[in-house]
Amino acid sequence: MTTARNILNSVFGYPDFRGKQADIITHLADGNDCLVLMPTGGGKSLCYQIPALMREGVAVVVSPLISLMQNQVAALNEVGVHAAVLNSSLPHEEAQQVEQKLLSSEYDLLYVAPERLLTWRFLDLISRIPLALFAIDEAHCVSQWGHDFRPEYSQLSVLHERFPNVPRIALTATADPVTRQEIIERLALHEAKVFVSSFDRPNIRYHIIDKLNSKQQLLMFVQTEHSGDAGIVYCLARKKVDEITEWLNSHGIRALPYHAGMSLHQRASNQETFLREDDVVMVATIAFGMGIDKPDVRFVAHLDMPKSIEAYYQETGRAGRDGLKANAWMAYGLNDVIQQRRMIEESDAQQQFKQVATQKLESMLAYCETITCRRMYLLRYLGETIVPEYCGNCDICLNPPKTWDATVEVQKALSCVYRTGQQFGVGYLIDVLRGNCTARVKYWNHDQISTFGIGRDLPVKTWRAVFRQIIARGLLTTDSEGYGALWFTETSRSVLKEQQRIFLRQLGVNDRFFQSMEPVGESSFSAAEQQLWEQLRAWRAKTALEHGVPAYVIFHDTTLKELVHVCPQTVEELSRITGIGAHKLDRYGAHLISILHRG
Repeated sequence: MTTARNILNSVFGYPDFRGKQADIITHLADGNDCLVLMPTGGGKSLCYQIPALMREGVAVVVSPLISLMQNQVAALNEVGVHAAVLNSSLPHEEAQQVEQKLLSSEYDLLYVAPERLLTWRFLDLISRIPLALFAIDEAHCVSQWGHDFRPEYSQLSVLHERFPNVPRIALTATADPVTRQEIIERLALHEAKVFVSSFDRPNIRYHIIDKLNSKQQLLMFVQTEHSGDAGIVYCLARKKVDEITEWLNSHGIRALPYHAGMSLHQRASNQETFLREDDVVMVATIAFGMGIDKPDVRFVAHLDMPKSIEAYYQETGRAGRDGLKANAWMAYGLNDVIQQRRMIEESDAQQQFKQVATQKLESMLAYCETITCRRMYLLRYLGETIVPEYCGNCDICLNPPKTWDATVEVQKALSCVYRTGQQFGVGYLIDVLRGNCTARVKYWNHDQISTFGIGRDLPVKTWRAVFRQIIARGLLTTDSEGYGALWFTETSRSVLKEQQRIFLRQLGVNDRFFQSMEPVGESSFSAAEQQLWEQLRAWRAKTALEHGVPAYVIFHDTTLKELVHVCPQTVEELSRITGIGAHKLDRYGAHLISILHRG
């Protein structure tokens, strides 16, 4: 590990390995296969980049997104590593130049998309050069049950067949035990050693509120907690993305849209702006995000419930990659439940897929309605147990929800479902329970049944919360035709027969944080340090613009923050700052010393 540690220090500027990085690097550098499960921001890239520099030949990295490949290559070039990308975005002449340099052994790493790698021409090309290793990034794309499924990934076992002596490493930040086994099977990693790091992201605060006026709630959240910060807002529909983008901009928050209804050029332009600038909020569908390498995303907000824990974990994991404080915030309501169930039923997928999707949705619903620590729920789902089961950094832990004995109210709701024939949705059932004699209620003569008006003592929003929570608990389900009608389940009757008591979470208890997060950086700075922080950020932005790379490729916020606190005055002192390797020290050292002297 002496060589690996030297590379870590001199090239990447980090003082020591984190977690299982050292073991993974040793295993791969010795020529062995491995599967690595490590949370976003945990340092997965170093696990193959350092062995690539230790072993003879070029490392071929399979990555699913062009923008991700380009940014990773830019970051490697900034630290003096010879890396290139070969994908469809390159002009023909430039692609030929990359191929010629590849054959001349001028690269340490080559990034390619799975579609290109699987062509006979590319496989023939790399068969003519020494290969250090294969790295398969975002390996969860192999799972047919995942929302990021890429059919080409399932064919990557060809690497083992064509190049049996070249070690392979598959990496992902999102994989439950079932998905892990699927990765092993589909990539032929049967002999690979599996390294599972903790999935915990302690710097992320998880917070879910009852959806009332989601646009206004989002605006208050951003203005109160994240003014001037970079963030991502996820919406389910393209129309909603456009509406929220316009809403945020009209209230002084710089926002850009991203969805599949936009042109490829506009999407690429907006993503590039988001990656390169500090204060942009990206409002997007799930079409945006896989592999986003921006470390200073301070929040991820969901205005619609994700369809699975895996999707939620992966999307929220795009916040706080630099290890500094970040927020994962969601506004969640009853319509989210009904909409997601309808999408499953109306899809053209096979019944087995629908069953799996329904199970994943139910786990997501249970997460939203839990009254125990959210972080522990996530970790248990991902196969990890941490003691004690209290994180101190989620809405449940910071502001424990109050519960109430809702057994009678749940029985009233279930009785109403039964008396109306299990044919109606929540809105209609609430009208009956509250005694609203609408034209539709009169048409069906439901103003004459025993449950008419028995729930008039509770407001509409409380009844909606009751229905949402009992659906999440599996006491009711939506119809298989996708019309939103509620049906009984096997457990419904036991509640009606008073065989169990039901306690529900009180509405609106966790709408606001128990305490606001302090802003990253500024909170611990004096006035002089704040001025130096701004000078360093301005210099970084100018340098990044000149080099045509995102600002974080020059230096992460964590490096700038350490520069402010330590304020090194010599090159030797500067070399001890995290994130400043030999190449960056030689390239930027004089500029930094000049700024720090002025500061």
